[in-house]
Amino acid sequence: MNDRYDAGAADHGADQYELVGYDEYGRPVYRQVQTQQQTYDPYAQQHQQGYGYDPYGQQGQQSPPTYDYGTGGQQPASPYGAYDPYATGPHQGGPAQGTPHEPYGQATASGATARQPRVAEQTAQPTAHIPQQAGPAHDQEAPAEPQREYHTEQFAFVEEPDANSEDVIDWLKFTENRTERREEARRRARSRVVALAVVLALVAAGGVGYLWYAGKLPGLSSDDSRTGTATAAGAQKRDVIVVHLHDTKGGGTSTALLVDNTTTQRGTTVLLPNSLALTSDDGTTTTLAKSVEDDGSDGTRDALDTVLGTDIEGTWRLDTPYLQNLVDLIGNIDVDTDADVPDPAAKKKGEAPLVNKGEDQTLSGKMAVAYATYRAPGEAQNAQLQRFGQVMQGVLRKMSSDPQAATTTIQTLAQILDPSLTDKDLGTFLAGLSDLAKGGDVRTDLLPVQNDGTLSAQASAGVVKNVLGGTAKSPDKDAAVSVSVQNATGVEDNTEKARVVLLNGGFTFLESGTGTARATSQVVYADAADKTNAAEVAKTLGLPAGSVTKGRISASADVSVVLGQDYKPSSG
Repeated sequence: MNDRYDAGAADHGADQYELVGYDEYGRPVYRQVQTQQQTYDPYAQQHQQGYGYDPYGQQGQQSPPTYDYGTGGQQPASPYGAYDPYATGPHQGGPAQGTPHEPYGQATASGATARQPRVAEQTAQPTAHIPQQAGPAHDQEAPAEPQREYHTEQFAFVEEPDANSEDVIDWLKFTENRTERREEARRRARSRVVALAVVLALVAAGGVGYLWYAGKLPGLSSDDSRTGTATAAGAQKRDVIVVHLHDTKGGGTSTALLVDNTTTQRGTTVLLPNSLALTSDDGTTTTLAKSVEDDGSDGTRDALDTVLGTDIEGTWRLDTPYLQNLVDLIGNIDVDTDADVPDPAAKKKGEAPLVNKGEDQTLSGKMAVAYATYRAPGEAQNAQLQRFGQVMQGVLRKMSSDPQAATTTIQTLAQILDPSLTDKDLGTFLAGLSDLAKGGDVRTDLLPVQNDGTLSAQASAGVVKNVLGGTAKSPDKDAAVSVSVQNATGVEDNTEKARVVLLNGGFTFLESGTGTARATSQVVYADAADKTNAAEVAKTLGLPAGSVTKGRISASADVSVVLGQDYKPSSG
């Protein structure tokens, strides 16, 4: 900016101007020392042409001021017009003679002392724009500028830094950083919550999937949850063997199916009542108990497959002495007993029971056999069958889960097995069920059988279909002789005993309730064609031939029986 003033001064020649000082913006000010010449004002023409804007003059002047560098005792003209910040009085031909105004006094043509303009010590407020002043239009160079030292306080555009401004900036930065940290913390927290929700959802889905596959969902029915009906029944793999317990002392048999569902990883002991109606080898209707005694293992296994729609792989004949040895070999069993069982070897009544009623009773081999075969007076055969199932459950829980060890236990029994089932096969099968039983995945079910020995709808829809994966198909009862029985003996249990005997004899049993006690029994038939059948019924029940007579009977039966006090039931 000072270069423009230097150039303007140079246009008038080196001997026409001299430096007299600096204005408040640090720009040099010259004065004319020779004959006054007309100065050049680049803005005068514009003003004359009517632009109406003069950056150096006051509003309303007719022409812009000129720079007067004359030596006639006048102060050099200020470029700011009528107002001169360096003057001490009105601008009328310069300051008064002899008035000290400038710090650098010099002799003028009039003999008065003229002082150079003093550099303003106070700083002016900064302006948005400082117009460039054009110097005089002369070709002569300005005299060399004297050397002097500059200070920052001389320039108006220099501002003192405010100490508080740094504090404000620091506070703003701290506030901004803290806000950003809070927002970042919120974003991380939301991300963690979303991630946790996703993980929990995946864990829950996996748990539900496992329960669904294992058939353990609470929403499923009791039968469905046990058998895993989430998988189609036809797609499930089952291993099934039949167990016949023979009571070598008391007589009679008890039968159960051991089922290992390898698809759902669950096991079931299905108890089969002796009254279950089967079809014998010759095509006649018989009962399970009679089939075991007469037809043996092969015939009974085939008959069960026909009625239940199953595929039994083998038969395990377990006589009571072998059951006793088995329990002793595995180290006793624990059972929740439901009755006091007397000792069969007791010599007199009133002795302490061999097995006490109660929870978690430890049974030895002898005690296990006594409990499994016990049937109290007046009890149905199903009560004894349930006790047999409890003993089998205890044996499975105590058996080794190692196939080799379980096989060794079976071999140690030295029993004669059915050809369809080897020691190794039976040991491996029992080891697998033992592993499930230890985890609580083996339960016991009783197959529901109606009074006539046929399967009920409950049995068909529940145990047969879901547990065994089969289809119930009872024998055609129309081909069998139906017998209705009324109990007039005065002993309630005699009805059940007569039912078992008749079913074992291939008859259909119909219960007619109880009647007034009478001394003799009576067997009645209505059709002459049924006379032979009536005689066979009397023989089966152990009644004399004279008890058979012709008479009126109910329309639903072929032969009607009234049991009197002369009836002596046999062990069925």
